[in-house]
Amino acid sequence: MPFDVVAQVGGWIIGAISATGYLGVAGLMALESACLPLPSEVIMPFAGYLAATGRLDLALAATAGALGCNVGSTVAYGVGATGGRRFVERWGRYALLDPGDLDLADRFFARFGAAAVLVGRLLPVVRTFIALPAGIARMPQPSFQLFTFLGSWPWCFGLAYLGYALGARWDSDPALKTALHRADLFIVALVVAGIAWLAWRRFGRRRG
Repeated sequence: MPFDVVAQVGGWIIGAISATGYLGVAGLMALESACLPLPSEVIMPFAGYLAATGRLDLALAATAGALGCNVGSTVAYGVGATGGRRFVERWGRYALLDPGDLDLADRFFARFGAAAVLVGRLLPVVRTFIALPAGIARMPQPSFQLFTFLGSWPWCFGLAYLGYALGARWDSDPALKTALHRADLFIVALVVAGIAWLAWRRFGRRRG
């Protein structure tokens, strides 16, 4: 994915959250958890930034993100349960699903079983794809939903708190304001950091 395309995705994420608030946070995290290439590393820090400005509540933003993870993970679970590994491997490339990412999630689930859904939601890369092997294994839905939410909430809160803390410092630290000049540059910094992580995750490891 070229950098300018990823940058456009980052701008779209910010616009969606700015316009729709908690619904946008939940919807975007649902797409990310359905294995689409939307970085939670942009979604949740920006939600936290909006919490620092008073437009959102930090805990509610994290909860909206975690609920979105449940929705998207349910879709991914269904794909794994109905289509199996072969279907995921055949069609996953259209969602930029790296076979190495799926292998990593498979190994993690094979090693830890149902607990992998809880712990895996706290780990980069694994968290995005762990619902697929859970679906292939037909993990019981009540446990899957509970573990997905319990694992997703700390991840969402941690990223949101990062954006919240930086946003609060922006308002209280004149030196930081002077250095960056405008709040827009703070938002751009969040986007660039998330984009850099997404680009490395998708392409850098393949070249390494």
